[in-house]
Amino acid sequence: MPLHRFANPGRFMRLADRLLPWTGGLAVLAIGIGLVLGLFVAPPDYQQGESVRIMYVHVPAAWMALFVYTCIAVASAVSLIWRHPLADLAAKASSPVGAAFTFLALVTGSLWGKPMWGTWWVWDARLTSVLVLFFLYLGHMALMTAFEDPARGRKAAAVLALVGFVNVPIIKFSVDWWNTLHQPSSVLRLDGPSIHPDMLWPLLAMAVGFKLYYVLLLLIRIKSELIEARLRALGRAAMTSAPAPAPVAQ
Repeated sequence: MPLHRFANPGRFMRLADRLLPWTGGLAVLAIGIGLVLGLFVAPPDYQQGESVRIMYVHVPAAWMALFVYTCIAVASAVSLIWRHPLADLAAKASSPVGAAFTFLALVTGSLWGKPMWGTWWVWDARLTSVLVLFFLYLGHMALMTAFEDPARGRKAAAVLALVGFVNVPIIKFSVDWWNTLHQPSSVLRLDGPSIHPDMLWPLLAMAVGFKLYYVLLLLIRIKSELIEARLRALGRAAMTSAPAPAPVAQ
């Protein structure tokens, strides 16, 4: 598999060093454009008024919550099936980022829900399944470090990620399967965009910026894990090769 080419830590580090400046710069640019368009250029909604501007953060964050968990599930499958050494690192590095995006989606959704629905929270199918997703992220992070044997922790976390993936289609289709307070898909549908381009472009810019930001953090966190592993290996090698202390003369 071509993916195994990057199992070599040195090759991955060189690739990451080349990608990091471009990824960081493009992420800042895309998020900056999205925020300017969403906060200052896009018009207020005819029903939601200025509250619609929360959606330019909430909707891309919700997309990222699903996207990152899907990446974790794919990495977990690669780890369990092909034993790719970077797959576990990618899953471990993704969990905190995905949890942060999910938390951001929950908070911004509550801030929007109060003026629109008259309440901060309802046990709606969509909202509840996103909350379950947040707990799955926390469980994945906890299992990674729950065992003395790191390999057992990584395997348990991978199994949880794959089992929990069933929640992703539930989040996506819950508004179609059940009668929920949350509205169905209103941005991108099979028949094309259903909102005005002045509102669509800020959402897409923020979505691209968030994805680039995720890639940026993923590369940084995997690099950090590889550097820590190298330092631990050097420390063990130094300890085993150190000469025994000379006996004390009587």
